[in-house]
Amino acid sequence: MGACMALCSLASCASCLCGSAPCLLCGCCPSSNNSTITRLVFSIFLLLGTTVSIIMILPGMETQLRKIPGFCQGGASIPGLENQVNCDVIVGYKSVYRMCFAMTCFFFLFCAIMIRVRSSKDPRAALQNGFWFFKFLILVGITVGAFFIPDGTFNTVWFYFGAVGSFIFILIQLILLIDFAHSWNKIWVENAEEGDNKGWYAALLFFTVLNYALAITAVVLFYVYYTQPDGCTEHKVFISLNLIFCVIISVVSILPKVQEAQPHSGLLQASIISLYTMYVTWSAMTNNPNRKCNPSLLSLMSNVSTTETTGDNPGHVQWWDAQGIVGLIIFIFCTLYASIRSSSNTQVNKLMQTEDGVLRAVDNEEDGVTYSYSFFHFHLCLASLYIMMTLTNWYQPDTTTQAMQDRMPAVWVKICSSWLGLALYLWTLIAPLIFPDRDFS
Repeated sequence: MGACMALCSLASCASCLCGSAPCLLCGCCPSSNNSTITRLVFSIFLLLGTTVSIIMILPGMETQLRKIPGFCQGGASIPGLENQVNCDVIVGYKSVYRMCFAMTCFFFLFCAIMIRVRSSKDPRAALQNGFWFFKFLILVGITVGAFFIPDGTFNTVWFYFGAVGSFIFILIQLILLIDFAHSWNKIWVENAEEGDNKGWYAALLFFTVLNYALAITAVVLFYVYYTQPDGCTEHKVFISLNLIFCVIISVVSILPKVQEAQPHSGLLQASIISLYTMYVTWSAMTNNPNRKCNPSLLSLMSNVSTTETTGDNPGHVQWWDAQGIVGLIIFIFCTLYASIRSSSNTQVNKLMQTEDGVLRAVDNEEDGVTYSYSFFHFHLCLASLYIMMTLTNWYQPDTTTQAMQDRMPAVWVKICSSWLGLALYLWTLIAPLIFPDRDFS
């Protein structure tokens, strides 16, 4: 009897793994929307790959990675397949590149397959919302194959793919943060107005002041530690310009005309964007190869002079540095938020290719999908590239010298993304004034 029950249980699990998304997570989310669970499971795939990448870059993993045939010098070999990477130097970054390459290919494959899926009646929708076990096998298969890609131009070319993809993903993160701030402000203001409770306004004021306080503190610390009286001109320009831009968007967000066109816009959104801009500015400055302008966090905490840190091992990848950890936290938040979000903001829905979730019945997309399947996979594709660059600290690989070096292109990619993001947020504020006949609610 026990054996029969066990077989029935296994059969039930197998049917869920091959069936729809709600079946897969029926025990946790019995009443969730089919589209929401599907996005959540795909995001779990991404987070799982991220976890594996973090493990592979940990110190001491070289011993295990050298067991992969043909993966690096000094490890197991395959006749005719010679790689140039020393197992004891930069094999960690190489493994992260291979893992993220596999995830990028996986999500790009589904991005291409799901183009122009309009409803769940499309046969491809079943592939989107089910067959999870086989999807997992496909991801594992691509990953295994990626580890046998020979060295050469792959690392350098894929670095530039990562830089461009990360640039776009940073903008998407900003869009999601704008949407989050908008929803946050709208819900708390409605709670205050409906319940006649001024405590909600006090809470909004507290978080707005906190965000601005953190942003201002960051600016002061940047001038103290990331500039020099006789140098670091680029950093001075970056910090000053972004500070001015943050002041501009804050002032514009509370102009009477803007408030009239968008009643729910305000300083909370501007404060979150300002704080995020300062994070991106800091992240950019930490990629400056000039150590006088880019002291490591460890040297700042231990009062070690910048000249003593110039001899750091260039082949060592410090994925655990402060800006990398903050980047991972923001990435996880935005990824999960993108999976469960149901925005009421028309502008954000158009940018993210989604519909208002409240218009759809639970587990039902027969009348039309609630989000663009293809765009969602494209977003995860870019997220895979962003994770690759974050974990390798945006270092540019140099297989010949067995080193990973900071380069100015990484600095400019992040700074330009911050400027474009600020321009995008400013546009969301002034667009209703320029085009009053259009719906920007």
